[in-house]
Amino acid sequence: MRIGELAAASGVSTRALRYYEQHGLIRSERTPGGWRDFDSSMVERVVMIQHLFAAGLGSSTIDAVLPCMEAPLEERNGVMEQLFAQEAERLEAKRRDIDRELETLQALRAETALPGSGPRPRAAADTIDAPHPP
Repeated sequence: MRIGELAAASGVSTRALRYYEQHGLIRSERTPGGWRDFDSSMVERVVMIQHLFAAGLGSSTIDAVLPCMEAPLEERNGVMEQLFAQEAERLEAKRRDIDRELETLQALRAETALPGSGPRPRAAADTIDAPHPP
């Protein structure tokens, strides 16, 4: 199947498909005329890649995970599970950082609110303190 057909079948742009191919996430053969020719199995792979990107994984992690996902259960060695656990920890740390930033921003908003623009939820001394450890 040509790149446009793969794009239509998977719902992914041809630009994204070229990116995936450039990073080794999908493969194609070249026709004698130089056109990309994708195997129909690439549709399912592209959809899986989209799910992995949506989960916050980067292309290098996806490249490491895909062979594990495609391997039969009896051949899996735990690498995928380790990578998923590491990514979950990374995202949890990111969420904690964002929560701290939001708390600080809300405190600053309360502290700097114009008179009469609404209630000041808490005094600045109650909400702003030393930076939290990571």
